[in-house]
Amino acid sequence: MAKELQNKKIAILVTDGFEQVEMTQPRQAFDDAGATTHLISPKDQTVRGWNHYDKADEFNVDIGLNQANPNDYDALLLPGGVANPDQLRTNESVVEFIKAFFTADKPVAAICHGPWTLVEAEAVEGRKITSWPSLKTDLKNAGANWVDQEVVIDGNLVTSRNPHDIPAFINAAIALFARVTATA
Repeated sequence: MAKELQNKKIAILVTDGFEQVEMTQPRQAFDDAGATTHLISPKDQTVRGWNHYDKADEFNVDIGLNQANPNDYDALLLPGGVANPDQLRTNESVVEFIKAFFTADKPVAAICHGPWTLVEAEAVEGRKITSWPSLKTDLKNAGANWVDQEVVIDGNLVTSRNPHDIPAFINAAIALFARVTATA
């Protein structure tokens, strides 16, 4: 694989309850494409992934949210899972961290329930977006144009619906991250 993301730093923002494959598969692909990825969390030591309704593996947090600076990163990944974004969106520091990427016009990739945090960050109004179907009403009420598609790119935002979309999501995210961050 080409090193499209060579010298790029990607923040992966999670807490307990993220859908494990929505973090691990994109992270591996980003690393393989030459990026440096950091698992960032409001929790300082470890976070636990889930495989749908079942607890999965624990992962070491690379940088606690209180130590992380969005200016140090070229892009942001927001994995889904129901519990993960539901907890993240109630944390003001998390919301500000996400907003900083949109303010700086940096690329963001969100999958499944991940776009839930974008509602709190006031980053969906007027955007074409997809997600897990249960978020449709929340996203529409926040002003998004919700569509049921495998992957959607709107400016510097790429979204997908679920783990089955991961291959298309990864390809779109790498292309977007490489294109946008190459000019930064």
